[in-house]
Amino acid sequence: MWGLSFIDTFLPLWIIVCMVGGVLIGYYVPNVEAVLDGAKFADVSLPIAIGLLIMMYPVFCRIKYEELPELFKGRFMRNQILFSLVVNWIVAPLFMVSLAWMTLPDLPDYRSGVILIGIARCIAMVLIWNHLAGGNQEFCAVTVAINSLLQMVLFGPLAYFYVVIVGRGTTFHIDMWIIVRSVLIYMGIPLLAGFMTRWLLHRYEWYNKTFIPIVGKLSLLSLLYVIVVMFALQGHEIVNDIGNVLRTAVPLIIYFVATFVGVLFWCYATKVPYEFAVPQCFTAASNNFELAIAVAVGTYGVKSKEALAATIGPLIEVPMLLMLVYVIKYVRGRWYDPLEADQAGSRNDDDGESGQEKS
Repeated sequence: MWGLSFIDTFLPLWIIVCMVGGVLIGYYVPNVEAVLDGAKFADVSLPIAIGLLIMMYPVFCRIKYEELPELFKGRFMRNQILFSLVVNWIVAPLFMVSLAWMTLPDLPDYRSGVILIGIARCIAMVLIWNHLAGGNQEFCAVTVAINSLLQMVLFGPLAYFYVVIVGRGTTFHIDMWIIVRSVLIYMGIPLLAGFMTRWLLHRYEWYNKTFIPIVGKLSLLSLLYVIVVMFALQGHEIVNDIGNVLRTAVPLIIYFVATFVGVLFWCYATKVPYEFAVPQCFTAASNNFELAIAVAVGTYGVKSKEALAATIGPLIEVPMLLMLVYVIKYVRGRWYDPLEADQAGSRNDDDGESGQEKS
């Protein structure tokens, strides 16, 4: 995996170390939260924004853009895209809203923050999880691109419907520019940089053999860096309000696991190949926490409980989805490898019978 060797082998350990280290830094180092959050880029802490952009760049360098048009050919691919849209924009948001109401009935502010997380579909880090699990990068890029476009249109109406009408919350106005800006920054910048890099350099043999392994190391190093900064920024809140933080984590944990497992079972039952099942699972279970945080801060204020709940999202999502990477890789050996071997054997038998008939 990108030649990460030591880092990649013990990635779960490094994630835990970064989480604990971040909380300790945020709680015990004086003024660290003010320093890290002092400079912002599009309502997100500048250190986090930089880390996210660096983290995404290598992924977009690996995508074979010339093969993307082929993904839209054939009924199978159209069905996969349709399924992804239904899960991401109908099933998943409704499921998160239901969980938020069931687990946080007496905490309306935290509930609204959790609902914003469920509505914001992932357009960035899902590419990291997909790559780590060995999913089809081109299909994942297509679903992310479609979600990015739909996010500009659907996020505002869905947020108003679920937070104000269904949730009986206070009326608020969502600035559409916040949504467009989030897509342009966290999808557009690394996409453009990765596309231009591949377009200019992929003809050279050293691009795949040397350049990609080198820049690829940036992704997980940046991921670890982002985790440290995120937990450091929330160190005091996590320690001082640990009860509500843990309660807010409950619907998020249930959502990530149940959505992932549900989509995985559907893919296996319908014989969707592993390389396409991976992006389906992670796209459904992931969320655009940058957008959720930006909207919560812009609407309710930086010190609001809604903003704190939105910030808790990535603190739970990152370690949970990393765990699910290892889960689906384990499942691959138990479920998918035997299934795909049987399918390959069936195809070979059919080819042999066809050859005998012709002879």
